[in-house]
Amino acid sequence: MLPIRVNFSHLERMTDDTGLLEHAIGNIPRRAEGYTTDDNARALWTVSEWFHLLSRESESNHKEDAEKLLRLSHVYLAFLTWTQQPDGHFYNNYAYNRKKEREMPSDDCLGRTLWGMAVASIRLPHPDSRFAAKTAFRKGMKAIEQLTHPRGQAYTLSALSTLLLSAQQENQPDPFDTFIKSEAPGEIWLLEKKLIGLYQQNTGASWHWFEPMMTYGNGVLPWALLQSHRITGNQDALRIAHESLDFLIQKMVSADGVVHPIGNKGWCTPEAQSKWDQQPLEVMALALAAEAAAKSVNPEKYLDVIKACRSWFYGENDLHMPAANLEEGGGYDGLRPDGINRNQGAESTLSYLLTELIYTRTLLTSNRGDKIEIQTV
Repeated sequence: MLPIRVNFSHLERMTDDTGLLEHAIGNIPRRAEGYTTDDNARALWTVSEWFHLLSRESESNHKEDAEKLLRLSHVYLAFLTWTQQPDGHFYNNYAYNRKKEREMPSDDCLGRTLWGMAVASIRLPHPDSRFAAKTAFRKGMKAIEQLTHPRGQAYTLSALSTLLLSAQQENQPDPFDTFIKSEAPGEIWLLEKKLIGLYQQNTGASWHWFEPMMTYGNGVLPWALLQSHRITGNQDALRIAHESLDFLIQKMVSADGVVHPIGNKGWCTPEAQSKWDQQPLEVMALALAAEAAAKSVNPEKYLDVIKACRSWFYGENDLHMPAANLEEGGGYDGLRPDGINRNQGAESTLSYLLTELIYTRTLLTSNRGDKIEIQTV
C-alpha cells in the first residue's frame, strides 16, 4: 500500500475570515501584503478538487478533512464574489484592510477566477455553493471578449470546455447548463482558434511554442488545447497541444527524469534558458498539462512527467532539498542559487497542493497497479 500524505494546516493558517493572504515570511502570514483574487481563485480550485477526491475515496475516513475543505471553500467563494465588478471582471489586489490597491485589469486574473468558479460549480456538494459559482461565472462571461493575453484565454478556454462537457453529461440540466450549451461553443471555437494562431505565428524549425519567449505558467497553454479538443475534436488543436507540451518537457525535464523549471531571471528564448529562480508554479502547470495529455496518447510518458513533478517538491531538484514544508503542506517560494526561499506564500503552497492532487489522481486512475492510501493530517 502506497501512502499519500497531504496536510492543509498551512493553507488554513494563511486564510482568515476575508480570504487567503498572498505572502508569508517563513510559515507566518504577511498581513501587510494583503490578498489577491488570483490566489483565492487557485485556492477555490484546490479545495474543491481535494474535497471531491477525498469524498470519492472514503468520506468516512476523511470526514473532518472534508468539512475543513468545505469551510475554506466558503471563504474563497465569498471573496471572489465580493471582488467581481459590474462588468464581470474581478478586481485582483486588496490591502489587508479590504481596500482596493491601484492596478490595471488582469486577463490572467479573469481567466483563473473563471476556472476556479467552473471547478467549484461542478465539485462543491451544496447546491447553493454551486449556484453562487455559476452566477459569478455567468456574469464573468460578459468580460471574455476583452481577453487579449494567452494565459487568461487558456484558463477561460479550459473553464468553458469543462463546463460544456459537464452540461452535456447531465441527465437533468439546470438553467445554467442550458446557458452554457448555448453560449460556450462559439467562445470555445474562438479562443481555441486564437491559441492555435499564436502557435502558428511563433513556431519555427527549432522553436515549438506560442510566444517568442517561454515565461511563466507555460503548461496551461497546451493544457487548454487538450481541454478544448474534447469538445471540438479539432485535430490541429490536439497536434499543437502535444507538440508544444513535448517541447516544454524537453526544456524542463532532463534525460535522468529530473524537473528543472524555467527560471524567472531571464526565462527561456531560442538562444538561452535561465536556471534561476525556479518557481513551484511552473512545476504544477507542467503536471497539469501532462495529466491531460496522458488521457490521449502515450500515457506512460506523461505519467512519468507527473511523477517527476511531484518528486521535485520532495527533493529531486537542483538543490536536492524538499521544495515544500511537507509536515504542514506549505510550498516554499522558490529555488535560488543560494538555497531555498523558505517563505511559504499562497501561490507556492497551492502549487504544491495541486501537484500532489494531480499525482494522487493519476495513481488512482492509471493502470499501473499501484494501491494507494490517502493520509491527511
